[in-house]
Amino acid sequence: MILPIVAYGDPVLRKVGVEIDKNYPNLAELIENMRETMLNAQGVGLAAPQIDKSIRLFIVNTTPFGEDEDLDEVERTFLANFDKVFINAKIIKEEGDEWAFTEGCLSIPDIREDVFRQSKITIEYLDENFEKHTEVIDGLAARVIQHEYDHIEGILFTDKISSLKKRLLKKKLENISKGKVNADYRMKFPTLKRK
Repeated sequence: MILPIVAYGDPVLRKVGVEIDKNYPNLAELIENMRETMLNAQGVGLAAPQIDKSIRLFIVNTTPFGEDEDLDEVERTFLANFDKVFINAKIIKEEGDEWAFTEGCLSIPDIREDVFRQSKITIEYLDENFEKHTEVIDGLAARVIQHEYDHIEGILFTDKISSLKKRLLKKKLENISKGKVNADYRMKFPTLKRK
């Protein structure tokens, strides 16, 4: 089932997600719904807060990058097959040179900005079968993971841009929170009464 994606301005996007265990209700169905929602919106990652669940769960599928001719063949092949579920993830280490890449977010449609992130991460996480993994990942896959990981920490990519750019985007961000945006996927906009 395709779920509505929570828009910028909703308080759930600012909450730190809570850990879950294998008894979390309907987890397999939730993961499948998240995958369907992400693919429908043409995203490469989706975190649970973006579908109104303040839990430490996100998915990443970098398959679309596998067709990017600007990348070398090794990275293209890796990205074409990178499709993972991350539960209770913890980034242990970020290292390498910071590099800029233009990021966007399904919760913040029509805004794309350069964000600087380190190139390599070490991450611990549980997969959908609650098997533990520790992996070192670099390049674009690491960047997508860092972006989604930020979501479960209550951080948005717009928090990582310069104060000047934030000021320039202020009106656009306000409009998104008011539902004044055209997205070609279902969205859920914040209401003033929500706590």
